[in-house]
Amino acid sequence: MSCVFCKILSGEALASIIYRDEQVTAFRDIHPIARTHILIIPNRHIASVNELEPGDEALVGHMLMVAKALAAQEGVAENGYRLMVNTGVHGGQTVAHLHLHLIAGKLARFLLG
Repeated sequence: MSCVFCKILSGEALASIIYRDEQVTAFRDIHPIARTHILIIPNRHIASVNELEPGDEALVGHMLMVAKALAAQEGVAENGYRLMVNTGVHGGQTVAHLHLHLIAGKLARFLLG
């Protein structure tokens, strides 16, 4: 198993896990681009959005609901936050495991566009 996120899920790699249920796990990004930068990943290995299958709609919806709850927990819901999914190398995906970025607070300059 070479997927770093799968290693986090199995406990082989360390992460600052802040949420976990039967479907998803959320942890702080080790290279944050903003004050709040959390990754929400499915507990089942799915390489990217391109690998989603019929029936995964509930999982993706659950990821969004977890993001909403974590934004409130982190105190960033009222001022706003960004949710982002990168797909493929040219889309900026650096880990081949589907993940949703929850980003809030002062953003890194390159994101301000």
